[in-house]
Amino acid sequence: MLVVMKYQDQDFSSIHPHPFRFFMFLSQQGTDRHNISENNKAKWKTRLFPFLQIFFFFQLIISRTQLALGQDWDGIIITQADYQALQALKQELVDPKGYLKSWNDTGFGACSGSWVGIKCAQGQVIVIKIPLKGLSGRLSEKIGQFQALRKLSLHDNEISGSIPVSLGFLPNLRGVQLYNNRFSGSIPTSLGLCPLLQTLELSNNSLSGTIPTSLINSTKLYRLNLSYNSLSGEIPPSFTQSSSIIFLDLQYNNLSGSIPDSWGGNGNNLFQLQSLNLDHNSLSGGIPVSFSKLSELLELSISHNHIIGVIPNDIGRLSRLRFLDFSYNAINGSLPKSLSSLSSIVLLNLESNNLDSQIPLDINKLQKLSVLNLRNNQFSGEIPMSVGDLPNLSSFNVSYNNLSGPVPAQLVQKFNSSAFLGNPRLCGHNASTLCPKTPSPITRGGKLSVKDIILIVVGALIIILFLLCCILLCCLIKKRASAKGGKTIGVKGVPLTAGEVEAAGENGGKLVHFGGPVMFSADDLLCATADILGKSTYGTVYKATLENGNQVAVRRLREKITKGQREFEREVNVLGKIRHPNLLALRAYYLGTKGEKLLVFDFMPKGSLATFLHARSPDTPIDWPMRMRIAKGTTRGLLYLHTNANIIHGNLTSSNVLLDENSNAKIADYGLSCLVTATANANVIATAGALGYRAPELTKLKKANVKTDVYSLGVIILELLTGKSPGEAILNGVDLPRKVASTVKEEGTSEVFDLELMRDASIIGDEMLNTLKLALHCVDPSPSARPETQQVLQQLEEIRPEAAAPSASD
Repeated sequence: MLVVMKYQDQDFSSIHPHPFRFFMFLSQQGTDRHNISENNKAKWKTRLFPFLQIFFFFQLIISRTQLALGQDWDGIIITQADYQALQALKQELVDPKGYLKSWNDTGFGACSGSWVGIKCAQGQVIVIKIPLKGLSGRLSEKIGQFQALRKLSLHDNEISGSIPVSLGFLPNLRGVQLYNNRFSGSIPTSLGLCPLLQTLELSNNSLSGTIPTSLINSTKLYRLNLSYNSLSGEIPPSFTQSSSIIFLDLQYNNLSGSIPDSWGGNGNNLFQLQSLNLDHNSLSGGIPVSFSKLSELLELSISHNHIIGVIPNDIGRLSRLRFLDFSYNAINGSLPKSLSSLSSIVLLNLESNNLDSQIPLDINKLQKLSVLNLRNNQFSGEIPMSVGDLPNLSSFNVSYNNLSGPVPAQLVQKFNSSAFLGNPRLCGHNASTLCPKTPSPITRGGKLSVKDIILIVVGALIIILFLLCCILLCCLIKKRASAKGGKTIGVKGVPLTAGEVEAAGENGGKLVHFGGPVMFSADDLLCATADILGKSTYGTVYKATLENGNQVAVRRLREKITKGQREFEREVNVLGKIRHPNLLALRAYYLGTKGEKLLVFDFMPKGSLATFLHARSPDTPIDWPMRMRIAKGTTRGLLYLHTNANIIHGNLTSSNVLLDENSNAKIADYGLSCLVTATANANVIATAGALGYRAPELTKLKKANVKTDVYSLGVIILELLTGKSPGEAILNGVDLPRKVASTVKEEGTSEVFDLELMRDASIIGDEMLNTLKLALHCVDPSPSARPETQQVLQQLEEIRPEAAAPSASD
């Protein structure tokens, strides 16, 4: 195999010294010059023949080595400019784990495939791909010497400094992936000079300044992700004219001003934007009418801004739209009639606005609608019966509006009463809000006879006397109970509801029950024997055994981190009403006279998922159906928190996923962030990171959200698949998601799964592989790329369908 070496635009003195190059140079010189005589040529060949034999021998060994390694090398040596740029790149990067050791000093094998992350074509570097390697330092400006570079992928490292301006002078650059690093400064305007640039992903850095309008000059750019930075200024109006952009994500920045109202250009049918995410900025003004021109749009989110005005009626033209999120703005007016034309809509979130009027009667036309959130608005009138006819509706919330009348029976059966709270005139959604029956009038021809009047008066007197007797009897019973020490707080066997029973024990504390299978008084609780189950930032958890043998779990909150009593009681009463089969129910709370605060829950005999997975005996296997049931149960509970209870967990780990006697998952510790101070919540997030469940963007945000919860859910699913603890992975320097992704890439999927599962791989292999893909999707470093909780549940149920899903009742 001959080596073809090019020395275009270079003289011999500029070649990096290497003996093989020298012999080839002499060989070319001896064969190509026409002014050398035949005798001289023969002499040259005679002298060079031994050297060439040695050269070809070594070259044959190298070629066979490359083939044995499965690498495709064309034998061309790297150009001097690219070799110098690689050396500069290595010099300015800090490589604590030694991944770049293969970048040796000779440069001979740089294009052979032996240099980590480097791919070449015709002696020039075309790909630099070194993600997830813990690299820090800076990115050299000499990167501009890679004139053939097509892709630069350094995501998920710790590289800082500014993005090199010279990147914009690479004529063949197609993809730049620098997300999840520590880059600062502004985005180079020169990037708009790259004529072939297709993807630019700079999310989750510390970039500042304005968004360069020049970026749109890259006419092939279809994916632009600048989310989770500190960019300011307005959205460049030129972005609305691009006919190439498909994915545009600017969420979690400091953008201000109004959203440009020139989307779609002048009716250009080639405009193909499919995903537009502008949430969590400071944008103001109205909703652009020109959104209606984005005929290919699938996702639109402008939540958590300062948007005002009404929803344009033209929004109904977006027939392909699947996800629409206008939540947490100041939008007013009524829902447009054209809303029913969004035939593909799956998620509609209009929470926390000033929308009024009535919910449209024809909302049942949205047959694919799965999530409908109208919480915290000013909707009035009745809930249309047609809402209950939506076949795919799995999440529904109209709490805190001005709705009235009866709740449709179909909705009562599917959703907890928390979906209807804050509507005083709404009835029928729980036992305490029964709708009044219409009395039948006692009339004859419109007039009452004397006999009818006498009967009515006598009946009323009897009822009044009966009520007085009941009141006296209750007072007598209460007086006798108090004389016996006040140890009876209710009638046993009668379920209690939130705030229904408040009792003071002998110590003067206050106990509030929310109902449940175990009845006890404040004195019973305080006199119970207690065993410590665990400790956390929130406080200590005990297993309390009452005198009658019943067991409950009691969390004693640390007194210095909790909110004041009035605010605490308001929040805890909301938590006490939450009921779902995959959430650990809060059964009661106790407030002591010295400031102590106790939360009482059902006791889970099998403990936490973490203990169940990692501390079991070898003869206690966990089969695949059980692991999938736990994964789906955890996802259902999390979905209910997000959509019905409007709660972000923020600290979801396998330690607070508990298992009942049938190994059904129940999420614990949800809503505790509402009961404690902001400082305590920050400590909880830090602890979650130390355990390996924290999403990478939380290092900057310091505040959890739906997508960080999805990341934690993905880690738990990986934990179920691999049998490995995320905490152990952190101790080894690489978190579990990165470890799994690296293993899949380098060794294949079979090396990832728990050995217990591999025994049945021939039967459940496809299910395991699809679940692994879903889990890796959940832990994607880019938050916008992660699925919604509803999508995770839907895919899990498609991977392993069940005969019947559990109901939403407790």
